[in-house]
Amino acid sequence: MNEIESAAKTGLRFQCLSFTEVIGQSIANIAPSATPAFTIPAVFVLAANGTWLSYLFATIAVLLVGVHINCFAKRSASPGALYTFITDGAGPATGFISGNGLVLAYLLTASAVLPPFANFMNVVFGYMGFQIPPVVICLVGALFGWFVVYKDVKISAKVMLTCEAVSILMIIVLGIIVFAKSNFQLYGNVVTLRGVSFDNIRLGLVLAFFSFVGFESATALGKEARNPLRNIPKAVLISGAVVGTIFVAFSFVEIGGYLTVKGDLSQATAPLNFLAVKNGVAPLGLLISIGAMISFWSCFVACTTAAARIMHSMSHEKMMPEVFGKVHAQNQTPYISSTVLVVVEFAVPAVMLIAKLDPMAIFSYCGTIATLGFLVSYLLVVIAAPIYLKKCGQLQAKHIVLAAVTFLVLMIPLIGSVYPIQPFPFFLFPIIFAAWLVISAIWYFAVKARNNAAETVEEETEMAG
Repeated sequence: MNEIESAAKTGLRFQCLSFTEVIGQSIANIAPSATPAFTIPAVFVLAANGTWLSYLFATIAVLLVGVHINCFAKRSASPGALYTFITDGAGPATGFISGNGLVLAYLLTASAVLPPFANFMNVVFGYMGFQIPPVVICLVGALFGWFVVYKDVKISAKVMLTCEAVSILMIIVLGIIVFAKSNFQLYGNVVTLRGVSFDNIRLGLVLAFFSFVGFESATALGKEARNPLRNIPKAVLISGAVVGTIFVAFSFVEIGGYLTVKGDLSQATAPLNFLAVKNGVAPLGLLISIGAMISFWSCFVACTTAAARIMHSMSHEKMMPEVFGKVHAQNQTPYISSTVLVVVEFAVPAVMLIAKLDPMAIFSYCGTIATLGFLVSYLLVVIAAPIYLKKCGQLQAKHIVLAAVTFLVLMIPLIGSVYPIQPFPFFLFPIIFAAWLVISAIWYFAVKARNNAAETVEEETEMAG
C-alpha cells in the first residue's frame, strides 16, 4: 500500500502541513510561554537556586528521548505517534498499553491547562475591573478549542504557532529588560547553586520535565505533514532544544529579577506581570498575560489534536470502538474522538473548580498523572528503538549505549514521581496511573481474543461457502 492509499484509508488530510505548521503542533503542546508565566515558580519551590539546572537536565533528557523517537520517525509516518512506534518495536500489547497511557497523559494535560487559562484570562479582565467564574471561562475555552480541532488541522496549526511566536517574543523582550536592570551580583548564588542539594534538583526535575511533555506530538501528524520523514524528526528535536533554552534562561531571569526587587518567587502566581510592573513596563505584563492565556489554550488544542489521532489509529486497528475512527467527510478530522476528548477534558477541571480547588492545585494534580503517562511512554520508546533497529538490520553498539544512558536519565524523574512518598493526594496518583495501565492490559487481551474469535468464524464461514 503506497502513502496516498494509506492516507486515504485513514481519511485524514494527506500532506497538508508545512514544516512550520508541524513544529507548531509540538511547540504548542509544550506551551513555552506558559512555563515562565506559571510553572517556573512551582519548580523554584522545590529546586530553589537549582531551578535552571533542573531545566537543563530536563532539556538534555528530552533531546535524548527525541533521538530515540526519531529512530522511528525517520523511517515511518503514522497518526498513531508513539503508540505505533512502540508497537513496531516492542509488540502490539506493549504498544497498546503505552498508547492508552499516552492518551490519558494528553487528556489530563489538556485538563491541567484549562484552569490556568481561566486564571490568566481573569488577570486580563482584572485590568478592566471585573472577573468571570473560572468554570465558565474553561467551558468557553474548551468549546472554542473543540471547534478549531474539529474544523481544520491547518487552521489549528497556524493559530497555535502564531500565538506562541508572538507570546515568546514579548517574554524575551521582558527578559532582556529585567536582566539589564538586575543586580548581577545576585546571580552568583544561582550560578554556584548556593543552598541547593541533589534532592532539590531531583524533585525540581519532575515538575520541570512536565514543562516539556508533548514535545513529540508532531509525530501524530504522520499522514498530514508534508515530507513527514524529514519534517517530523526536525520538529521533535528543534522544539525541545529551543524551548529548553528559553526555560533555562528564564529560570535565571525570574530568580534574579525577584532577588533584585526583594520579591518571593515561590509565592508568585503571575511572575511576569510582577516583574513587568517592577521594571516600569506594566503594559508589557498585560500583553504577556494575554500571551500566557493563549499559550495554555493552544496547549489544550495541541493535546486534543494528538490524542484524537492516537485514538483514531487504535480504532482502525480494531483496538478501540469503530466510532473513534470516524473522520469528518469535509474537514477530514477525527471529529468523534475529538468531541469525546473535549467533553472529558472539560469535565475533569470543572468538577475540581466547583469543589473550590485553586488552579495551581488542579494543574499539579492532573499534571502529575499526565507526567507519569509521558514518562512511561518515553521509557518504552527508548526500549523499543534498539529492538526496532535490530529488526531493520541497522542496530549498532552506540544505539544500545545511548538507550541505556537515556533510560537511566528518565528513571530520575520517574522515581522522583513516586519516592519519597508524597503527601495526600499525590501518593495516590501513581496508584491511579498503574490501575489505568492494568485496565488497558485487560482491555487489550479481551479485545484481541474477541477479534481472533471473529476472524476464526469468518474463515470458517468462507471455507464452508
